[in-house]
Amino acid sequence: MRKYVFAVVLGLLVSAGQSAPGLSDSEIVTTASWYQCCERTANGEAFDPDGLTAAHRTLPFGTRVHVTNLANNRSVTVRINDRGPFTAGRGLDLSRGAARAIGCISSGTCRVSMTVL
Repeated sequence: MRKYVFAVVLGLLVSAGQSAPGLSDSEIVTTASWYQCCERTANGEAFDPDGLTAAHRTLPFGTRVHVTNLANNRSVTVRINDRGPFTAGRGLDLSRGAARAIGCISSGTCRVSMTVL
């Protein structure tokens, strides 16, 4: 069962981005953005803009993802607690705190590699 779940999750990640030369098969390159949400996230918890959380279209809530900004090599581990992004070409929406940690605030978007932990 675990192998099946891993295969499904990996397949979903691939649909949100793409592998790049020099990265392992489990690392996905995509565009991340950061967002100010709402009072509550899709899993029902209070949104903390300074927390280390993220939104993904399909990964299960609670999944931890290691995210590295490819422009500066800064990284952070986030927990999926919301759904999104809803803009084409983006694979991850980061909370402001997570975007700040990897230096993605001023640009609004950045190319990242992401690995499900």
